Amino acid sequence: MLASTAYDDLKVVKAQEIELGTLDMATFGVNLDGVYIYKNANSDSQFMSLERIASGFCKVVADYYPMIVGRPSVSKNGKGVMIVDPANLCMPDIAELTVTHPAEAFFETRDNVDQAKDTVKFFNLRKFYRDSGVSRLPQATYNRDNAAAIVRVIRFAGSDYVALYISMSHVLFDGLGATMFFNNWAECARNLDNPSHTLQNPPVNDRKIVTNYFDTVTAVEPPHTKHLKEQSTVPIMPTPDNFAPILIGAPDIPAFEEQHLLHFTPDKLEQVRQDIDKTQTTNLTLAVLLSKVVLQAGIQAFNSMPKWSYVMFPYDCRKSTGIPTTYSGNLSFSAIAPLESQAVLDGSGKEIAQAIKEHCSKTSGEYAKSTIDTIENEIGVLFQAGASLCNSADSSYVGLSNLRYLPLYSIDFGYGGPEILSCDYFVREGMSRIYANKQDGGIDLVMNIKDNMFEHLKTSEELLKYADVIF
Repeated sequence: MLASTAYDDLKVVKAQEIELGTLDMATFGVNLDGVYIYKNANSDSQFMSLERIASGFCKVVADYYPMIVGRPSVSKNGKGVMIVDPANLCMPDIAELTVTHPAEAFFETRDNVDQAKDTVKFFNLRKFYRDSGVSRLPQATYNRDNAAAIVRVIRFAGSDYVALYISMSHVLFDGLGATMFFNNWAECARNLDNPSHTLQNPPVNDRKIVTNYFDTVTAVEPPHTKHLKEQSTVPIMPTPDNFAPILIGAPDIPAFEEQHLLHFTPDKLEQVRQDIDKTQTTNLTLAVLLSKVVLQAGIQAFNSMPKWSYVMFPYDCRKSTGIPTTYSGNLSFSAIAPLESQAVLDGSGKEIAQAIKEHCSKTSGEYAKSTIDTIENEIGVLFQAGASLCNSADSSYVGLSNLRYLPLYSIDFGYGGPEILSCDYFVREGMSRIYANKQDGGIDLVMNIKDNMFEHLKTSEELLKYADVIF
């Protein structure tokens, strides 16, 4: 049970109104989440203390991230804002959960390429929901009171492992901003005994930095936006003049629950690059491999050859725009390569890599400005993207969110960083997340892909040359 004093730090939060950016508002209804699994190697009776985790959360929110306890609204001038009212905070939901099974009951294991090390462990989320007695962890939402930020410390009977589950509204952060928040939260938790401690890298929260930058930029429409408009069978719906209420009022988007996991050892990941195009990055050559095998699986599952195959990478716009890397809000955009499916089937790895690179490497501020303009003026393009970017009889889709280089293993609340990285179900069929696996130096690819497609994918000889199917 969490002591009532755990929330005391929130008493100092000051009244304020924080304007939201267009990119923030475009993510209403979507969550950011993580499942981080820690090992109590020293049998510490206070390991991953709920009090420390909750107090650290409240302190970092009060001192640096007040918008987390704000409530979304529309200002008198029609802007989307977070209203932080000390008398009516959107309180975080922080609690402890005990599972009557050991954590190991939900692990999958594989031999480590380094035989001197322990077996590599993977958390099977689907097995957890099936066998643990927990049908579903709560999801962050603004459509239920005091639920925009949810934290669960999950303890397992007879096990040294403790899981930390986090679900927060995407409105607050993009992936980089969320990872920065998690590390800042952990830093505050480690320093609770030092009231004068200040963060080493405090966040920049002012959304006007983004607005002011893009006010100086001339938009250039990226090729994929033009393509999506051309693919629309109905006129593109314009954005209403007052679009903030529409975006803020968006319903929650259900997470996709057909989740699968592939693992690539370091040697196999490098072999993908060597076999496809050794002059390119592993991220790009992995996309080439997946574009081929996912397309082939879709053709088998739907008994149909789609005309278009899409590859999507989110990209962070901080470095290319000069906006501080510590900016906490949403500043990620989609780079999309529309490829003719026949060319994906028939083309060499090098040809496909070059085609993807031509579309996805041009991540300029001018393209980013065009994305913002599209949201503000032609919101129907987003709906067209949703209809096209999926696996169906009409299209093939691989979306790759690369979390491999984010400092997720450094989220240390005073007990060391996590041993295993995982996640809850997340939105959009066809999307995948790439996590670093520190146990063997490889990567884990968490895939949102229909079960009937995965039945074909997991038998693909081309894929199995490189990947180990975990579940």
